[in-house]
Amino acid sequence: MNTLSELHLDALSEVFNVGAGRAAASLSEIVGDEVLLSVPSVEIRKSSDLDLSAISLESNRFGTVHQTFSGSFQAEALLLFTEEHALEIVRDMMGSQISLEDLAEFEQEAMCELGNIILNACLSAMADMLNIPLDCSLPDYTVATTEEIFRRVSDDEKQPYVLLLHIDLAIEKRRSEGHLIFLLSSTSLESLIIQIERYLGEI
Repeated sequence: MNTLSELHLDALSEVFNVGAGRAAASLSEIVGDEVLLSVPSVEIRKSSDLDLSAISLESNRFGTVHQTFSGSFQAEALLLFTEEHALEIVRDMMGSQISLEDLAEFEQEAMCELGNIILNACLSAMADMLNIPLDCSLPDYTVATTEEIFRRVSDDEKQPYVLLLHIDLAIEKRRSEGHLIFLLSSTSLESLIIQIERYLGEI
């Protein structure tokens, strides 16, 4: 078996929604207001079969937080928000009195913090619920074009599978849509399937 079934994807949706809940609670403390974060869909694709519509990259530039993680399986994670939404999120985190023009010096640090919170919450939920060890690298942040992201995702022959999560983030009635992309090798995908099968067998 080298792909995820609907049952596997449903189990991962449950896992990541637990992680999203943890991330929302942490973000709520930072911004001092209610943050709603959900993962409405999870899907698996071969990177060679991807096109731009599959990732729903409707903007030209994205704030991109990148982390690698290892443990029972290895993967790279990319958290994407449109650049405009990324700056709005940073302003919420730093204090709404700061103008968008003054945010440039804070953008990288704040977005790394945001990515660290969301990614670590999702991965810690996966580690806890699947009962597996997972370690994360420090995050890094860049602003990348749609073409750069697509090339990064689709050209990695060592990691031919892409796990896509679509994220809804709402702060103070403002809604942002993000994407969380995991790049997986064939071996890592097989290991993930084994861990999910074990988890489902214990429910």
